[in-house]
Amino acid sequence: MEESLKTDFGFLNYSALVLYLAAMFGVGIYCTHLNRTTNDFFRGGQTMPWWAVGLSIFATMLSSITYMSMPAKSFAGNWIIVFANLPILLLAPIVINFFLPVFRRIDATSAYEYLERRFNYALRLFGTLSFVLLQLGRMAVVLYLPALALATVTDLDLYTSIAIMGVMSIAYSVLGGIQAVIWTDVVQSIVLLGGALLSLVIILTRLDGGFGSFVEVAAANDKFRVANFTWDMTSSALWVIFLGSLFGQLIPLTSDQSYVQRYMSTATEKKAAKAIWVNAIVSVPATLLFLALGTAMFVFYHQNPGRLAALPTPDAIFPWFIARELPAGVAGFVVAGIFAAAQSTISTSMNSVATVITVDVFHRFRGKGTEAADMRLARWLTILAGVAGVGAAYLLATLRLESMFDTFLKVVGLTGSALAGVFILGIFTRRATSIGAISGAISGVLGLYVVQSWTSLSFFLYAPIGMLTCIIVGFSVSVLSGPQKDPLEGLTYYTIKREN
Repeated sequence: MEESLKTDFGFLNYSALVLYLAAMFGVGIYCTHLNRTTNDFFRGGQTMPWWAVGLSIFATMLSSITYMSMPAKSFAGNWIIVFANLPILLLAPIVINFFLPVFRRIDATSAYEYLERRFNYALRLFGTLSFVLLQLGRMAVVLYLPALALATVTDLDLYTSIAIMGVMSIAYSVLGGIQAVIWTDVVQSIVLLGGALLSLVIILTRLDGGFGSFVEVAAANDKFRVANFTWDMTSSALWVIFLGSLFGQLIPLTSDQSYVQRYMSTATEKKAAKAIWVNAIVSVPATLLFLALGTAMFVFYHQNPGRLAALPTPDAIFPWFIARELPAGVAGFVVAGIFAAAQSTISTSMNSVATVITVDVFHRFRGKGTEAADMRLARWLTILAGVAGVGAAYLLATLRLESMFDTFLKVVGLTGSALAGVFILGIFTRRATSIGAISGAISGVLGLYVVQSWTSLSFFLYAPIGMLTCIIVGFSVSVLSGPQKDPLEGLTYYTIKREN
């Protein structure tokens, strides 16, 4: 039965995919000569254009899972998830005015350098280890799930897809460092958005009645509903999604190495601020595009129900549509969009993991070596991170350990909101002490674990609960434990504002 679900991918589609992959490798080769120092490899020599950095942040946020799951959500349901991305417009000025100046002032290569300067090395190591473990698990899932979906409905082999996405990402990341990652992200943003837009246009032109029937059928089936008005904290209520996403998006924007590293890749703070705005502005129409695509597929199959027979799961609707409905060549281009969404995430993870291990571990204990030695180390760490991610994805594919990986990501994810809470404590309070920050971090992790394990609260509320627990406990313990003795120049919003 499973074989009957598959369709032949065909020569033209494979050609389009190979052309895309060759272009990504070409970018890596081109960027190789630009990497003479670790500052080039980790921060692009701080010469990257702000618009390219902004698109890179956007591509990093949009994993292949999101690329496929958002259309699937609107196909199976409605548009209530739209408020999960809109908070980015509110967060951009907050990040620009309060967090960005701190990172630029300390000239950070690793985001977690701040935690040692403000508190102690234990918190820096907490941030580094949390980030590395989360990225390794994330790489595995981001490689495995799209490869599985494609293997289910096309003749693309599961293991081959994982290998191609992973090995190609390792190749251009090792060759070109963050510059290759950013420039390939730019191309990948265009490919993935172009693939989604092209798919939407093709669907609308094939509908009986065109755009009018799209609106009519979707409205009749309540597909455009954007909010559930209820106070139920276990549901997908409007306030639950909006509040949870507000805090949830604050976590990576303020405490994730993948983002902070990009903030540091531009020449000035003003250009970094423009990059943050690019990400915020592009995210909104992209969200609407993906939701519209899922709704359009619903209307198409509503008019052509026979074509939907044997769909393995609603989550596979986009790969299913690509394999069966798009013209040859176009399908290959759109599949390249799925590859692009995966590669933009895993290449970022590899480069960022190599950065924090080099700076937060090797430089901290061994000291900075020669540029040649540190470049070799950075490239080897990039390879090791990539191999670990591909290996974990193969483990998932071979042993079907989805539940184990879900548990792993759930446990590692407990630290995210607490880590963001520690950054907030350090930047916004002069009273915060090391013992207070550590107490807050532990309380945030444990509190969130209790909520996840023994309540039925919506997962959207996990981020605010973990973050607020960390902040409240951390500040309280800091006040009780005595004044902060270390100098705080350039380490809090208030001292930076006073200096200016």
